Amino acid sequence: MPPYPLAGYVPSSRRMQAFSVIYSRKLVRFAVFWLVLLTACGAFADDSKISPDLKPLLSNPSSNINVIVQYNTPPQQSSGGGGLLGGLVGAVVNLLGGVLHVVFSLIPAVSATLHPSDIISVSNQSNVSYISLDRPVAASQDYAEAAVNAPVAWTSGFDGTGIGIAVIDSGIYAHPDLNAANSSHSRVVYRQSFVGGSLLDDFGHGTHVAGIAAGNGASSSKPGSFYTIKGVAPNANLIDLRVLDLNGASSDSVVIAAIQQAVQLKSKYNIRVINLSLGRPIYESCSRDPLCQAVEAAWKSGIVVVTAAGNLGRNGYGTVLAPGNSPHAITVGAMKTEDTPHRNDDLIASYSSRGPAQFDLTAKPDVVAPGNLMDSLLAPGSTLVKQYPANIVATSEYTTSTAPAGQLYFRLSGTSMATPVVSGAVALMLDKDPSLTPDNVKARIMKTATKTFPVSSTAQDPVTGKYYTDFYDMFTVGAGYLDISAALANYDRVYGSAASPQVLYNSTLGIATLVPNTAATWWISSIWTPSLVWGTTVLKPGPAGSSAIWGSNGSWGTNGSWGTNGSWGTNGSWGTNGSWGTDTNGEK
Repeated sequence: MPPYPLAGYVPSSRRMQAFSVIYSRKLVRFAVFWLVLLTACGAFADDSKISPDLKPLLSNPSSNINVIVQYNTPPQQSSGGGGLLGGLVGAVVNLLGGVLHVVFSLIPAVSATLHPSDIISVSNQSNVSYISLDRPVAASQDYAEAAVNAPVAWTSGFDGTGIGIAVIDSGIYAHPDLNAANSSHSRVVYRQSFVGGSLLDDFGHGTHVAGIAAGNGASSSKPGSFYTIKGVAPNANLIDLRVLDLNGASSDSVVIAAIQQAVQLKSKYNIRVINLSLGRPIYESCSRDPLCQAVEAAWKSGIVVVTAAGNLGRNGYGTVLAPGNSPHAITVGAMKTEDTPHRNDDLIASYSSRGPAQFDLTAKPDVVAPGNLMDSLLAPGSTLVKQYPANIVATSEYTTSTAPAGQLYFRLSGTSMATPVVSGAVALMLDKDPSLTPDNVKARIMKTATKTFPVSSTAQDPVTGKYYTDFYDMFTVGAGYLDISAALANYDRVYGSAASPQVLYNSTLGIATLVPNTAATWWISSIWTPSLVWGTTVLKPGPAGSSAIWGSNGSWGTNGSWGTNGSWGTNGSWGTNGSWGTDTNGEK
């Protein structure tokens, strides 16, 4: 048990005088000692407001811990100094001896550093709702545009003009393909780094993501070119909010701060889309996860949030990562274009994470899009380019020109690459109809997604040679394969929330069913029924829906299932090993 500051308790003189009328001074001190001791012991026993990955760290009093403290009502930052209240005033808000870092306005929360012995005491304050680790977050184009029918939008005059896409990632290099057409004026209209860095994109991930969403192909469409490497919304504006460092690592508090900034800049730059090609494991319900709550707040502000499902699909079901578990966000899995411009032969990438989301059992992903072996923009001098020089796209792959063009494009794979395909699609939809709400955008994308798939497919890992078999159920491909042309042609309106539904697993029948929710549009309108949105044959998980795949909710959500913070927090686990879009080989 950690030490408690019993000697620090000093009763008021008035109370002491009242006690002295009846009791001796010795008896008073004895009573006060036990009052504080019982309070402390009770506090230590009640850890219901502590996240599961934080609890094991409380037994080690030797080091402070970075946490996020959520409140029932918004904390207020005082105009005075810090002190014991940590610069805050409000309903019994006290960080004890902790250090305050950020007071968030997007969600009622703060980031802080606390001693393990203080965390339980802080959690027992009446205004505190939950305390979690400030968790590590990391960075979870050839035929892609043709595969999702983006050229149909371009020929109709929709290219994302005027729509702002906030790319919350590792930064965006000043690539010529991100300038306005026939101009040196950049479409990156705002930049802010939350992690420092000597380059605009030290890691190289954010530039690649930005190119998939909004590159205009200028560098690959010059005389002699036979292949244009172009993004989905080639005239959209970009808001560069850098949260990943040169190793592709970040934390919850940094990402939340960037989401908050995107909301604050929404009106100034017409930010209608947030792209989050990053993630981490899920440790609790979305209703308690601060990162998930920030995504929900951005959605409520009128911004469509598009998130990556993750690249852990080879580990089975229930592998979607946060904040992809948000029921409001559009969570994206990855498809393979098979090096052809038509959709008929496209297959799921075996690494694409599968639902349902842990704890809440939310049906995820929502949709799938091309993400394997994607050619996009290169950030010179970045970590990824240095580590994977073989992924540089040679100029001979897109032009016959002998003039030196330099290193302009790079090839990566993962759901990180599929996510900006959908973000670009959202920009095209809003270019056509700016009045669309986030729920309407999500519902149209899901309803119009292609639902024709094979029963199963098998892929081989090019490095290990191991084979993986995928079954095309709701928890692998969501509502289907993104079809921009069909989404633009749809005029249906939602009559409620487009939140992804929860599912209920029947171990006897070996199937999962959707849980009705009368607040969701899927259950209150005949034009948005689950059979129209998800199809009619996508509810059976896996080859036989076996309980071995599904098991109980507890089998997904435990700390043991996902490992400790140390297992996920190192750069070796994330960023450069293929887990978040930096696979050197992709998948055939």
